[in-house]
Amino acid sequence: MRQIYLVFGGILIAFPVIFTSLASPRSNLTVSSIVFADTVPKGTDTTIPAIKTPEQAKTDTQPPTRIDTIGSSTDSTGTDSLHGPKLSRDSLDAPVAYKAKDSIILVIPDKKFYMYGTANTKYKTMEITSERMTYMQSTGIMEATTALDTAGKPFGRPHFKDGGQEFDSDTLRFAMETKKAKIYNTKSQYGEGYVHSEQTKRMPDNSIFGFKNGYTTCNLDTPHFQFRAKKIKVIPDKLVISGPANLEIEGIPTPLFIPFAIFPITQGQRSGILVPGYVVNAQKGMGLENGGYYLGLGEHFDLTMRGDIYSYGSWSLTASPTYRKRYHYNGGMTLSFANTRFGDPSVKSEFSRSRDFRVTWNHSMDSKARPGVNFGANVNFGTSSYNTYNVTDYATRVNNNIGSSISFSKTWQGKPYNFTSSLTHSQNLSTRDVSISFPNATFSMNTQYPFQPKELVGKSKWYHKLGIGYTATLANSVTFKDSVFGKSKMFDALQSGMKQNIPISFTIPVLKNFTLSPGVSYAEYWYTKKTERRWNPNKRVSIDSLGGLDTIYTQGFFAARQASASLSLSTAVYGMYVFPKGSKVKAIRHVMRPTLSISAQPDLASNAYYNQYYNRDSDAVRASYFTSSSVGVPTEGRAGSISFGLDNNLEMKVFSKKDTSSNHEKKIKLLDGFGFNGSYNLLADSFKLSTFSLYARTNLFDKINITASGNIDPYVYNSRGKKIDKYVWNQGKFSPGRLSNATIALSTSLTSPDKKAKAKQDQLNSIENAESTDAAFQAQQRQLATVKKNPGEYVDFDIPWKLDLSYSLTYSNTIQADSGGVVKTFYQYLTFSGDFSLTPKWKVGVNSGYDFINHALGYTNMYISRDLHCWQMSINLIPIGTYRQFSITISPKAGILRDLRINRSRTFYDL
Repeated sequence: MRQIYLVFGGILIAFPVIFTSLASPRSNLTVSSIVFADTVPKGTDTTIPAIKTPEQAKTDTQPPTRIDTIGSSTDSTGTDSLHGPKLSRDSLDAPVAYKAKDSIILVIPDKKFYMYGTANTKYKTMEITSERMTYMQSTGIMEATTALDTAGKPFGRPHFKDGGQEFDSDTLRFAMETKKAKIYNTKSQYGEGYVHSEQTKRMPDNSIFGFKNGYTTCNLDTPHFQFRAKKIKVIPDKLVISGPANLEIEGIPTPLFIPFAIFPITQGQRSGILVPGYVVNAQKGMGLENGGYYLGLGEHFDLTMRGDIYSYGSWSLTASPTYRKRYHYNGGMTLSFANTRFGDPSVKSEFSRSRDFRVTWNHSMDSKARPGVNFGANVNFGTSSYNTYNVTDYATRVNNNIGSSISFSKTWQGKPYNFTSSLTHSQNLSTRDVSISFPNATFSMNTQYPFQPKELVGKSKWYHKLGIGYTATLANSVTFKDSVFGKSKMFDALQSGMKQNIPISFTIPVLKNFTLSPGVSYAEYWYTKKTERRWNPNKRVSIDSLGGLDTIYTQGFFAARQASASLSLSTAVYGMYVFPKGSKVKAIRHVMRPTLSISAQPDLASNAYYNQYYNRDSDAVRASYFTSSSVGVPTEGRAGSISFGLDNNLEMKVFSKKDTSSNHEKKIKLLDGFGFNGSYNLLADSFKLSTFSLYARTNLFDKINITASGNIDPYVYNSRGKKIDKYVWNQGKFSPGRLSNATIALSTSLTSPDKKAKAKQDQLNSIENAESTDAAFQAQQRQLATVKKNPGEYVDFDIPWKLDLSYSLTYSNTIQADSGGVVKTFYQYLTFSGDFSLTPKWKVGVNSGYDFINHALGYTNMYISRDLHCWQMSINLIPIGTYRQFSITISPKAGILRDLRINRSRTFYDL
């Protein structure tokens, strides 16, 4: 039960009434049309100031002296002969619901309605919330204002909401019938921007007209910067249009004026100009970079065109189209052409020119579009010098290898057949070696069990598990220097071949814990070219050297074959050592997985090998005519091999207080895997024992990843580097052999806790799980490329520090067939990257590496970033190397003003 207070002729009357719903939508605004949504809180004095005389109510809620004509109505009435009662013309066409926490007063003679204490009014799609509200039925105007607390400070600012529009203001007047509004001292958000206006008029079509305005992307009540304009018009969900505007920073006007401004607030594609940035390059001169145009051509296609131009004649053009069709496919391409000029053309000794190109293409297909069919592409191809003159980001500069792949696959539903075809490309930018494999195709039939009945009755027989398969592979490959691309030398090196393989296998469990797997395999190799390297004593290699190898190509059809039979046995052995009670380490478990296999192979490939002589002393090695073939080469000679291997896994169980389970135990992996592999050929004439392959991998404390591998050669070599059929341990040495190659790699990532990590991960997951066909996804990919190029402008100030380390050591000990000498090489490199916060607003970072062999720093990128709330400053420095640069950039954080940046850079090249 609630009370309503009515005033008749100056007499205050209280009515105990209960209202649960609105009256007729066409009824007058009388007592019967009031809805009370909230009760008066217990303990609240409802008589003062809730109960007031009309004079007091008028005095307390007297509207400002401003005179507005945003809405008007009349008190005349009319009679509807068909529907009975008279209807006032000031009646509304929809119910109005209002509530207030303090009190509601209706003055009937004046047709005024007063609401106090977090008042809320809803009418159709409109909602107003304010500390105080007044509604005048005669004019149809709802006025919302603030109130003053005991300290004299205003509170309870009016908040207006209608559809997608929202306003905060000091005073708001809304005409119920015409839907016009007059708003004072308002702040509104449109996309990434905020508009502050002294006066605002809202029209029935939701357009906004502002007087004495400020536009900014800073979310503070007193923004750090804003564009001050006398007049602004807002077209909802489209544009914010401004007349002449002046840029203010910290409330201080600057000399920067613009005749007009258009700020888009729409979502999705919008074509427009991409503003270039001004740079100074010591070799290229002054220039404008990354200027261009974005062309949106609908939901399925868009195109970004950018260009660079410099005063010394260098230029570059880039076109980046993207395409998409929801639930079918999406992709993007980048075509880049660059013409780089250095020096004075009139002085030939000082002038150089480099014409480069780069092509990238990515395409993915939705798996639901055509079940069983998939097509994908990831292409990255270009000239080796493109990165040298046109790329600045750290990740690309330090990566000397690029590659491409295009693949198509089809699986026949309900049938055991599979088909794949592909094009692959790899390119070393340092050595300028290029390898292309095209076309490659593979047709395979899954293992079939011809003796297995469709409906098995009783126990299965051993021959039920006899399986047969088929695989056919077509491959074409070529390796060449990029300087001979498209020339005859490239086609001379082209290798084509085909391999067919028919494996027959089955498994038999024996002695409970062992698995016996017999198998038979036959392979057929077809080639279209034979390559032979012959010693030429008259070939001049250098001024002081005579004699070398000539390469001879022979076209035709050549075949080689290989057959083998094998029998393998495998098992797993578990061992555990339990520590005494009271020890922090409870147990250590060791798992061993030994494998042993026997295979027999007849000599069917002797015609695929020849003696390759490589010096004047007629020293030779056995080499294949088809060494560079893309389908491989069968093994020469008879073989009756015993292959052996041992894989190990080591785990430790320790006591953990953090474990909430009853046993309080935690497992720690000491070694994920370590072991060796080798073989012994019983039928070989010499060198029966193969090299030993060693490996180890682990992840210590879930922080340090360690991998290691190597090969040990057990044979003795003479002073000329020739292998002798004697084992090292037979020479009185306690050694397993010569380490021919080895690799060790360690990596770790250390970071301080991030309080917002969960929220960021959720956002990242939402991006990764989003429809890749959306145009926004393509924009995110372009933004990620920008982040890599400008790390100083995109740092995470929520992480106080982080450090990434990666170390690699590579050793090789090889024999040069041409000279017979032994060549030992070492590569040892440390890569490190990280950043730390000097203060919550200052961030310092570096990406670099160190070459321990040459005792030199690698490509280094250092940056300093300063968070300026709505702006960000970054300083990037590349101090050493062929490419050196210094740049300073100050830019807004909001994407809509990303081009409003101040950038100064200097670039230098060592040619």
